[in-house]
Amino acid sequence: MLQGSMPALVTPFRDGAVDRAALDALIAWQIDAGSSALVLAGTTGEAPTLSAAEWDTVIAAGVAGAAGAVPIVAGCGTNSTAGTIDRVARAADLGADAAMVVTPYYSKPSRGGLLAHFRAVADASPLPIMVYNIPGRSAADIDVETLAELAAHERIVAVKDATGDLARVARLRLLTDPGFVQLSGEDPTAVGFNAMGGQGCVSVTANVAPGLCAALQRAALAGDYGTARRLQDRLTPLHRALFLDASPGPTKYALERLGRCRAEVRLPITPAGVAARAAVDAALAALDADTIDGKRQEAGSA
Repeated sequence: MLQGSMPALVTPFRDGAVDRAALDALIAWQIDAGSSALVLAGTTGEAPTLSAAEWDTVIAAGVAGAAGAVPIVAGCGTNSTAGTIDRVARAADLGADAAMVVTPYYSKPSRGGLLAHFRAVADASPLPIMVYNIPGRSAADIDVETLAELAAHERIVAVKDATGDLARVARLRLLTDPGFVQLSGEDPTAVGFNAMGGQGCVSVTANVAPGLCAALQRAALAGDYGTARRLQDRLTPLHRALFLDASPGPTKYALERLGRCRAEVRLPITPAGVAARAAVDAALAALDADTIDGKRQEAGSA
């Protein structure tokens, strides 16, 4: 269920509110372009700024828009174990297929605290759990041995690894059952991640170039790393541009340039600055519209 190109979808805003029309259109575009699952209300979706009602709206929109065509993964992690359990239950009520649970941020739990947190969430969860390890944002790292222990839980089925450490992929693969899924949380190293044993990427860049990202993942999963590398070469300027300012500022700017949604973000995120906008403009100029939409991605990569 969880593999391939899985965009960490932005939450579009208009005049301070969730732009439901733009969100529905983004979901339809992503599915049409070949994305294999949608991750909603994560970091790129500005989840910490969403009210409970807005979070419901975003997850419900994903479920309705996908209509079973692709899995919907709901970002459910908080720095409260009880709050996370409640949110996972709500995601299940809304029809999500899986829950993404981030390392508890700010609290900086010990190894024992991490094990207890994720096990408590998984024990209570009606949904499969994707652990989201992003020490750069959460201030706590789930080491390989701890992840291996968590992977033994029947409902903890995947990890989104945003450490950028490719050696971890092989180490974790050797400590877990073959069915445990490892997903990159970092676009620039996604090809290398798969080569080490990963099965896909929870991608920021796929917001903007879903067809290319889906084609890259199809090639990598088929073992065609020549094609995957050529696609990665084309995407690399965009990968870089989207993180020149705090995410998702540059990503929303790119989507506005493509006519997909407004560039509007919520504080404490601010709009992309001059340098980031220029880099996004240059990256988009190198990718024609058919390639971005996914209509000619394989032919364009040859």
